[in-house]
This record gives sequence, structure tokens and C-alpha cells, in this order.
Amino acid sequence: MVSAALNGRRAVQAVVIGGSAGSVSALGVVLPGLPADFPPVLIVVHVLPSSPSLLPAVFASRCAMRVREAESFEAIERGSVYFAPADYHLLVERDRRCSLSIEPPVHFSRPSIDVLFESAADAYGAGLVGVVLTGASSDGTQGLLAVHRAGGQAIVQDPDTAEVAIMPRAALQATPSAIVVPVSRIVAELLSLVAQS
Repeated sequence: MVSAALNGRRAVQAVVIGGSAGSVSALGVVLPGLPADFPPVLIVVHVLPSSPSLLPAVFASRCAMRVREAESFEAIERGSVYFAPADYHLLVERDRRCSLSIEPPVHFSRPSIDVLFESAADAYGAGLVGVVLTGASSDGTQGLLAVHRAGGQAIVQDPDTAEVAIMPRAALQATPSAIVVPVSRIVAELLSLVAQS
């Protein structure tokens, strides 16, 4: 396993998480383990465009952090989890507000993990942590690389423990320096990065 936080790393200001097939179960392990005052977490999960997302309701009662569906122009605040709405790209603006877009799908997906990660990397730079979970596409690969190139930290669910390994394997091919851990260790890595940054 790659070592966690590096000495002198910029303070963690936000975390972005992306996943597809199997990621709801993975998030059920990660999100309840984060404390109420944790930096903001923004999430893209591939859901059917025709289906209203029930994820905020599913997780709200299980988490110490506030859980909501992201809204355009909403300020991104510590202690909050923001889920991308179905059929909208979720972006982070330079002033650290949420933005929603109906631009064309990326990797056949809207919301797109790449779109969230790349915009968040522009906004937070080295203060960002990107996490790629289980999934069945290559969405998130370029986004995680953008996080790494901006000086942020990359985490990938161990493909051997993922329900579907395609997404984490693709992310690791592009960003081989990422921390690789089973989903059960992701909370510990996030807490370590925040504590040591």
C-alpha cells in the first residue's frame, strides 16, 4: 500500500468521490464513517437519467455529515455531502459553489465523474482528494489524473475487492501513484490525510 499523507501537504479542503456499479454499497461503508466536521464531499454515482436519485435520502439518516442533492449556485460547506442529481453534471466553480449542467454525457454518463473531478481540481488544486470506487466504465480515469496533476491526492478502491473492477483498474493505469486500498480502509485513509495535512 502506498503511504498516506505526505508531510507538508496542503490542507484537505474537499473530497470528490465517483463510482458506478456497486458503488452504493461502497458508499455505505465510507460515508457513515466520516465525522460531522469533515471537509465537504461531492459525489457522482451513475444513475438512470429517468430515475430521481434517492441517494441523499438513503444516506442522510446514516451519516454524521449533512447529506443533500447538489443545487446550482449552492456554496460548498464543510460538514456536507453533495450528490449529483440524476441527468445533470455536477461541477465546482472557482468560487467553490456547485454548478449543474446539461452538457452532453461524458463516457455515456451524465452525471460524469470526470466532469466533477476536473472542475474540482481547478477549484481546489492541491487541497483536493479524489476517490474512485467500483464501476463498469472508464469514467473517472481522466478526472483522477487531473486531481493528481493539480497536486491533490488520489485514492482508488482495490480492484481485487471491487464489485466491478473496470473503473478502478482504468483509474490506476492512468494514476499508478494513487493510494490503493479496499473500501474498508478508505475512511482511515481520508481521516489520515485530513489529520496530517
